Amino acid sequence: MTVDTRWAWAEVDLGAVRHNIAHIREVVAPSAVWAVVKADGYGHGAIDVARAAIDAGAEGLCVALTSEGIELRRAGIDAPILLLSEQPEDNAPHIVRYRLTPSVYTRRFLDALVAEGPAGMPVHFKIDTGMQRVGAHPHAVPAFVACVEERAPAIRLAGVFTHLADADDPNDRATLHQLEQFDTALRHISDGPLVHAANSAAALSCPDSRRSLVRIGIAMYGLSPGHGVDHLCGELRPAMELLARVSYVKQVRAGSRISYGSRHTFDRDTTVATIPIGYADGVPRRLSTTGGEVLIGGRRRPIVGSITMDQLMVDCGDDEVRVGDDVVLIGEQDGPDGPVSIRAEEWADRLGTIGYEIVCGISQRVPRVPRRSIDT
Repeated sequence: MTVDTRWAWAEVDLGAVRHNIAHIREVVAPSAVWAVVKADGYGHGAIDVARAAIDAGAEGLCVALTSEGIELRRAGIDAPILLLSEQPEDNAPHIVRYRLTPSVYTRRFLDALVAEGPAGMPVHFKIDTGMQRVGAHPHAVPAFVACVEERAPAIRLAGVFTHLADADDPNDRATLHQLEQFDTALRHISDGPLVHAANSAAALSCPDSRRSLVRIGIAMYGLSPGHGVDHLCGELRPAMELLARVSYVKQVRAGSRISYGSRHTFDRDTTVATIPIGYADGVPRRLSTTGGEVLIGGRRRPIVGSITMDQLMVDCGDDEVRVGDDVVLIGEQDGPDGPVSIRAEEWADRLGTIGYEIVCGISQRVPRVPRRSIDT
């Protein structure tokens, strides 16, 4: 699909991805960087993002699902690919066949992998130090390591890791407590395996979390992991812009109402532009009730009326607007007084959520168009 087939699309700046990886590598050195490209690269396109990240020096990739790893392998990507949690046991043949690196924390899943007859297959052991989602309890570490060793040479312990729950708030001591538990657990493991704990927030804000490698997700895409680390994200460049073109323009009268439920009443005569993108594309319906805006002609234009499945409307006042005019929903546009921007984090703040949800929520109906800008 090309941009011309629809007047709504997302441009993904792969130069920004490379820039962000290069910057983070400098920050966390000598730790290595592994790029998290699950959920189709947080909505940016996993294959293109993975290649850009590896080009910029990422040494490995992380995904959530076996199918995500297979997609990367079939695209010719040969870097290590870590599955961040255990998968259904019937995935074991595919994990072995496609040389994916599984996370392990139960004997049942270990046995499913061994039954496929691998030779020296690397596994990463996940320890739950407080996230309370998945992973082995720290007290179980010695027994589980012994289980892995008993299954050699079919598998080998190549990594040990944990996940930090509160790293986006550097003032929360929970991160230090988790790292203390992690270090205590590591005493039962011989030197050799890769050790990792840091996500994007921790990699930026907590030097003690930077072990053999850091797992970089949201920061690679140029978004802040949370307001507590906003001050550390100034060098990051957003990689996605959500763009459209005006599909229809009309004049409306004061006192008239618009869209489903007739929830918005115009208090003056004005110009309304229709934009061919809606909640089926990932523009949350609630954005119209929380002050959502778009950019047209370098000015902010308020969304009016309920956002519909395929379209939304904006109030352009007395300004002249034409069918085909460029629209920026997320991104930057030149204005009369210089560039003006709307970031994914702004949507998140208006909606009481996080930037991750915004970019991951841009649906597959929206074509992704790679853009290869200069990295620096």
